[in-house]
Amino acid sequence: MSTRLLLHICCGPCSITTLQTLQDQGHDVTGLFYNPNIHPLTEYVKRRDGCLQVAERFGINVIVKDDEYRPQEWFRAVAHRENNRCFHCYAGRLERTAQIARRGNFDFFTSTLLYSKHQKHDDIAALGRDLATSKTRFLYHDFREGWSEGIETSKEWGIYRQQYCGCLYSENERHQRELRRS
Repeated sequence: MSTRLLLHICCGPCSITTLQTLQDQGHDVTGLFYNPNIHPLTEYVKRRDGCLQVAERFGINVIVKDDEYRPQEWFRAVAHRENNRCFHCYAGRLERTAQIARRGNFDFFTSTLLYSKHQKHDDIAALGRDLATSKTRFLYHDFREGWSEGIETSKEWGIYRQQYCGCLYSENERHQRELRRS
C-alpha cells in the first residue's frame, strides 16, 4: 500500500527528480504550490506554470494556493530580519504545507527546497522535523543527489528556469556584482 505524501513545490525544475524519487519510493504524491515569497507576480506565474507542466508529465495533482499569494504579508514576516529571512521564509512555507497535509490526512509531507544546492538544507530539514506529528510525518530525503539530472531534464522539457531564489532580496543580491563592477 502506498503512502500519501504532500510535496511543497517551489518551481518546476526542482520538482523533476524529486517527484521521480518519491514515486520510485512508492509514494502517492500530491503537489502544493504555495510560495508567497516569489516576486514579482510575473515571476510567480512563470514558476507556477512550470510546476504544473512538470506535474502533468508525472501525472500528479497540485493544490495551487494562488488565493494565498500575499506578498505584503511575506514582506512583513521578513522585515527587519533580512539577514535571517531564509529561515522565516522556509518556516512559513513548511508550516502551511504541514497544516494542509494534516487537514488532508496525508501520511507525509516534504519539500523540493531539499533539492537545491543553494538553499540552507539543514535548516529546512530541522524545520520539517519540528513540524511533524505522529499522524503526518516529515519525509527527509537529500534530493540534491538529482541536481544535475534535474537541470538537464528541465532544459530538455523546456521548463521555465529561474535565476534567483524568488524573493526580491535574492534578485538584488544576484545583481550586486554588477553594481560593484561599475
